[in-house]
Amino acid sequence: MTAADVAAAWLRGLGSRERTAQRRLFVFPHAGAGASAYQLATCLPDTVEVCAVQLPGRENRFAEPALTSMSEAVAALAPLIAEHTDLPYAFFGHSMGSLIAFETTRWLRALGTRLPDRLFLSGMRAPHLPDRDPRHTLPDDKLLATAEFAGVDEELQELLLPLLRADLTLCETYTYRPEPPLPCPLTVLAGSDDHTVDSTELADWRGHTSAAFELHLVPDAPHLYVRGAERHLAEMITRAFPARG
Repeated sequence: MTAADVAAAWLRGLGSRERTAQRRLFVFPHAGAGASAYQLATCLPDTVEVCAVQLPGRENRFAEPALTSMSEAVAALAPLIAEHTDLPYAFFGHSMGSLIAFETTRWLRALGTRLPDRLFLSGMRAPHLPDRDPRHTLPDDKLLATAEFAGVDEELQELLLPLLRADLTLCETYTYRPEPPLPCPLTVLAGSDDHTVDSTELADWRGHTSAAFELHLVPDAPHLYVRGAERHLAEMITRAFPARG
C-alpha cells in the first residue's frame, strides 16, 4: 500500500476539494462511529476541505481490528496529518474524538510541524479529569442498554458491540500526561442536556490552551447532538475558522 493509499484510508475526503480548498477541517468521530457520522462537508463552503478520520474497525475498514490504545491511534494519525498541513487547518472532535484530536495536536507539536489554527472539542470533559463512569468492562447486556444503541437493530447491535467496547477501552484507559498548554485557541462545545459532562468539566479545558478559549452549550441538546446538527456546527466553525476568498 502506497503512502497515498494509507492517507486515503485514514483521512476520508482528503483531496476532495483540491482545486478550491483554502483550509482543511479534520473531523474525529465519537466512539462507535465512522467517518460518515457527520456530514459537515455539505454544510461548509468549497474553500474548506473536510477530512474525516476513519479509524480501523468501522465502515470500509470493518475487517481491520479496532484500536484499543490512544497511543496507537495518535501514533498512526499524527504523521499522516503532518504531511497535509500545507493549508491552514482546524480539528473538530466529539467525545472520544475530542481526546484523540487533543492528543494528536500534542504529538504534532512534538514533531515540530504546523499546528491547527483552532480545536473544536465537543462533548468531553477536560483530559486531566478522571472518567466518571467507565463502561468498557460492562457485560454485553448492560453495554447494549447504553445510549449509543438506542433504536439500533439487534443484528446491527451485535456487529457494533465489539467496536464500541474497543473505542470505550481506548478512551477509558487513556492516561493524561502533563505538558505545557497548547498555543491553539479552543472552542469547547456540548449539548445543554448532555448528562455525561457538566459545565465545570468543560470549562476545565481552559487550562490546556495559552490562547483564546470559548465555551458554547447547544440549547436543548443531548450528548449525541452532533447527529443532525451539522448546519449549526458549520456556522459556528465558519465564524471561528473563516474561509478565505
